This record gives sequence, structure tokens and C-alpha cells, in this order.
Amino acid sequence: MALSCWTRFLDVEATMQTEMSQSQAQAAESQAAQSPASQSHSLIASDRVEGTPVRRTGGEKIGTIERLMIDKLTGNVAYAVLSFGGFLGIGQKHAPIPWARLIYDRMLGAYHLDLSDEDLRQAPSVAAGEEFDWGDRSREVEIHNYYRVPPYWGAY
Repeated sequence: MALSCWTRFLDVEATMQTEMSQSQAQAAESQAAQSPASQSHSLIASDRVEGTPVRRTGGEKIGTIERLMIDKLTGNVAYAVLSFGGFLGIGQKHAPIPWARLIYDRMLGAYHLDLSDEDLRQAPSVAAGEEFDWGDRSREVEIHNYYRVPPYWGAY
């Protein structure tokens, strides 16, 4: 029994060290992203957007961008999937945020989104790992209505 508890402790410690290493790597990438060479234009590779923090005006972190959803026909970014909540991946949720609602803030090195905790709790979201049909137009209408932005595909 004692050996099992010790093994579990070592597993948790290894997981925490891995997450700390990932956080340090993301911090290094964030610093690299702020270099003068990368700030000379507004283009960014999608894999550099993934993992970017999303913060409120005061700098409080809401979550991170898990992935981008891109319209296959137009090539436009439709949503950023915000990963938020939970602890060590447990209880984490994903919320599709219309791309038009996010503004990149160079000073914060993050995307800016003003949503209260209550607004975020009420926002359309799914539990991490839960299936979500990104092509379900009725869900997309719900998302755009919630955030009060015009849909990326035009009028509905």
C-alpha cells in the first residue's frame, strides 16, 4: 500500500514537472514572439497562436487558445477554442470564441477578451474531450448571438 502511494506521488510529481517544463517552453516562445523581427508584420503561424494566453483588460488570465477553427472554403479563422477552468486538466472546458471578439495585445503578449467569470460560465462551451459538432449551424448561431458579433459566414 505504501509503495502504491509513493508511486502515485511520483507520477503526480512527474506530471507537474512536465507541465512546468511546458509552461517554461511557452514562456520562452512568448518572449521569442515578441522579438522585433516577429513584430514587423501582422502574420502569425497557427501553431504559435495555440497556447497563447487570453487575458482580461487588467491582465488576469482567463485561459489559453487550444486551437483555431478555420473555414475551409474562405480560409478565414472562424473561432479560437478557449481552454479554461479545471486543475491539471480535470474539469477543463472549451469555449469557441468568435475570432472577431479577440484582439491581440502586444503589451500583454496575449489575446484580450473582456468576459466576467459569470459570462464565461454561461458561454456556450463543452467539457474537454467531449464531442462538439463544429459544423452545426444552429450551435454557431447560438455562439454568435451570445457574443453579439456577426457570423463569419455572413447574414443568417
